[in-house]
Amino acid sequence: MLEVDDLSKTYGETVALDGVRITFAPATIHAILGENGSGKSTLVKLLSGVVPPSRGAIRVDGRTIDRHSPGVFQALGLATVFQEVLIAPDRSALDNIFLGCDGLFRRRVPRARQSKLATEVLSSIANTKFELETPAGFLPLAARQLVVLARALVRRPRVLILDEVTAALDFADRESVFQTMEAFSRAGGLILFISHRMDEVLRLAHRVTILRNGKVVDTLDRSSLSPEQMLSLMAPAAAAEMVHGR
Repeated sequence: MLEVDDLSKTYGETVALDGVRITFAPATIHAILGENGSGKSTLVKLLSGVVPPSRGAIRVDGRTIDRHSPGVFQALGLATVFQEVLIAPDRSALDNIFLGCDGLFRRRVPRARQSKLATEVLSSIANTKFELETPAGFLPLAARQLVVLARALVRRPRVLILDEVTAALDFADRESVFQTMEAFSRAGGLILFISHRMDEVLRLAHRVTILRNGKVVDTLDRSSLSPEQMLSLMAPAAAAEMVHGR
């Protein structure tokens, strides 16, 4: 469904991602783990069309993408929720959910239909309620996080890239988001899931790719990995200190 082959990104002399090869299967929640600076955010930006690769290929359904822009990736069915909560604060929550969906001269989805779709999506991912006409900048952080997640879901993507999406959510909303993710993968969708929370990875992931210093350490079935093994692959020195009690 999605493949990266020898994918690399450099900024001057800084190598952010180096020769990464990963194959992502449909009907899978595929976790990407690594310490800060391991290359996770760079991979997300590349798979969102925000930045072009310095080398290597990204393939969707076996086709190599030769133009790199957010619009191209969205048209191919990829949607990203970034770690940063990206909103237009003066626009309503509803406007933010459909940001980027409207044409230049006309609204593609009628306002009443937008409100119905947004309500349906938000009901499936959250227990928290808020008025859709409220300016997004007045919403608490958790509600803003739900708005950007709803923005991705109303596009009905085939591939959903989630970068630390649960950090601001309370337990009830987090559980609703988990159930939505599980249903999405059961229906054949692919989720790339970046999280620092080991309990989330243990519950949700089918496959796990470990990044370290911009390179792939390994890609394995989650069922074959313990939390200690994942930590050891992410940060060998830290894992050794834990084992020896130093």
